Order: sequence, then C-alpha cells, then structure tokens
Amino acid sequence: MPKRIDKIRESSGDELRVQERELTEQIFRLRFQLSTGQAEALKRLRDSRKDLARVKTHLRAQELNQAGAHIATQKVEKPEEAAGKSAAPKKKTAKRQKLKHVAKGKSKTKKAGKK
Repeated sequence: MPKRIDKIRESSGDELRVQERELTEQIFRLRFQLSTGQAEALKRLRDSRKDLARVKTHLRAQELNQAGAHIATQKVEKPEEAAGKSAAPKKKTAKRQKLKHVAKGKSKTKKAGKK
C-alpha cells in the first residue's frame, strides 16, 4: 500500500485527474461484475474505491495548498482600518429589545400536563 501512496504523491494534478476518471469508470464496471456474482470483483471494487479516495484527497490537498499560498501573498486589510473607524459594539435596536421582553413573558400555550 505505501507504494500506491508514493505513486499518487509523485503524480501531477493532470495525471491525478485522469487517474480519478479511470477509477470511477473501473468502479462502474466492477459494480456490474459484482451484480453478476463474480467473487473477484468485490476485492477489486474495495481497492478501487480506496484508491479513488486517496486520489481525491490528494487533489483536494493540492487545491488547498495553492489557495493558501495565494491568500498568504495578499495583504488582508481589516474593515475597521479601511473605514478609519474603531470597532464599537452595535447598539440594540428597539425590535431586539421588544423580542427580548416578549421572551421573558409567559408562554400563551398550555404546558404539558397542566390544564
């Protein structure tokens, strides 16, 4: 199994996409073989599913690494600094205060077990 992982890690993004497509087609064919009752197809199907998961995981990791490198190169500016204002807490609106007041009151529905 370590050989499979090393082979995947050495592959480029395009090669992994091709391999992903081939594995999905292989899984499709193996499912048909399994329905006809061939015992060999079950083991190959499991292995193919695991390989597909490895390939997809590695592709996603490459995507995240590229996105992370792109974000790290950009300067992130906070909204408060951009507007030149300090971050003050927002005031409660009348609607929020009214809802809070209503929530403290008694419920209009009957409680279970009480009449």
